[in-house]
Amino acid sequence: MDVMPLLLLVAGSAAVAGAARRTPVPAPLLLVAAGLAVSFVPGIPDYTLDPDVVLPLLLPPLLYTAAVDSSYLDLRAQVRTVALLSVGYVLFAALVVGWAAYLIVPGLPLTAALVLGAVVAPPDAVAATAVARRVGLPARITTVLQGESLLNDATAITAYKVALAAAVGEGATWAGGVREFLVAAIGGVGVGLVLMAPLHWLRIRLKEALTQNTLSLLIPFAAYGIAEQVHASGVLAVVTVALYLGHRAWEVDFATRLQEEAVRRMAAFVLESSVFALIGLQLPVVLRGLGSYRVTDAVWYAVVVFLVIVVTRFAWVYPVTFLPRLLRRVREREDNPTWRGAMVTAWAGMRGVVSLAIAFSVPPVLHDGTPFPGRSMILFLTFTTVIGTLVVQGLTLPPLIRALRIPGRDPQADTLAEANAQAQASLAAERRLEELLADERNALPPPLADRLRGVLESRRNSVWERLGQTNPVTGESVDDTYRRLSREMIGAERAVFVRLRDSRLIDDEMLRILLRRLDLEEAAAYREAA
Repeated sequence: MDVMPLLLLVAGSAAVAGAARRTPVPAPLLLVAAGLAVSFVPGIPDYTLDPDVVLPLLLPPLLYTAAVDSSYLDLRAQVRTVALLSVGYVLFAALVVGWAAYLIVPGLPLTAALVLGAVVAPPDAVAATAVARRVGLPARITTVLQGESLLNDATAITAYKVALAAAVGEGATWAGGVREFLVAAIGGVGVGLVLMAPLHWLRIRLKEALTQNTLSLLIPFAAYGIAEQVHASGVLAVVTVALYLGHRAWEVDFATRLQEEAVRRMAAFVLESSVFALIGLQLPVVLRGLGSYRVTDAVWYAVVVFLVIVVTRFAWVYPVTFLPRLLRRVREREDNPTWRGAMVTAWAGMRGVVSLAIAFSVPPVLHDGTPFPGRSMILFLTFTTVIGTLVVQGLTLPPLIRALRIPGRDPQADTLAEANAQAQASLAAERRLEELLADERNALPPPLADRLRGVLESRRNSVWERLGQTNPVTGESVDDTYRRLSREMIGAERAVFVRLRDSRLIDDEMLRILLRRLDLEEAAAYREAA
């Protein structure tokens, strides 16, 4: 097995993604563009998407990471909107796009056109999360987009299976399709519900961080594989488990959380980068399959399908956003949406690698050995739809948000909320500390007891200081200056430890222990949230 193409893909996509962080262009768009450009280079290996690799091996960890980082409580608050988008919109888009493709593409049967509709219907979880993270969308819109993209793959895959059964002549019916969808959805959630408590029990009882993180890496694959084995939705099983484990992550020890976050971020970075690069690299494969279709005709079909995708999303998002407001119960329970928020939600409908993977899983031939009708056109239109939505909508979404003047999260309000929460927690910790020190079994010398009290006071005051004035010379807040000076002090200590190791006054094992201690102090001083 030649691993060099895989290494080139991972290394190249990681390099492009790293470079994208220094540009205003979102990393997914730059990666797709790089993949398109590289696909024309002679000698580049064939990177044809294999659905047997993408769906069971790439999709579960990406879904798991996105779901763990999501908020179960926020998703529950937006469950109606998320359900209407992840189920209702996907089915609506599949029917409309399928019907449009049937009308414009000569010789494309309606069943094959509906296969195309199901393939391109779901917005992509990775694309939505990446763009929302980059442009700083308001919390409610981010929750809706993430929730939709986490759940809609299950709807799309089920709709695809029903349409494919009809296309290959297996006698699929509407009743059968509804039954298959319900079995997949209920079964997927059921598998997740069965797995989540035992997995959490294991996580909090395994005391070794490396063992716990090994389990965390295996969880998404196990949940997906078990659900698929019983013909349920692996997507919903992974999302259900991940939401529960993310909601209860505070019960896991700190060492596991620190290590798990680092491992998860690294894995997500590599997988996301590779996935978007793979999208661009599919161009030669797609073009080779066009066959008898003329390029000009194929481009025209692609433009129409893209426009239908865009219009269909607007036609669904605005009614489901505002029509429920006619019900008094909805008005009382939910905040009033704005047309600006609906505009962003409608425009943020980028498609991704899942659509391409499903398209490549369309069989080349029917049961009777005849070629699958329009398979090459399905691949081409899926590819152009993915590229079109990523490039057109992905590039224009940030300026659209700025033009609509949609406010993001308020840093001042977030800091104030953090300060209030920290103050309450510090008071509780102080009371607990005094209770413990009153017991003679916990007696400490006064300097050490004062040090514990000082740690609490420093932690409480550091957040309030972030609300204060900035330094007129440097423009830094007091908290920023404190962090910078702390880092300089830690750097000086680190240099001494290295010098002592180089002088053979301490060994490498002792150096690692001392550096680990400094790393934890620096991590505490320079939290990512700051």
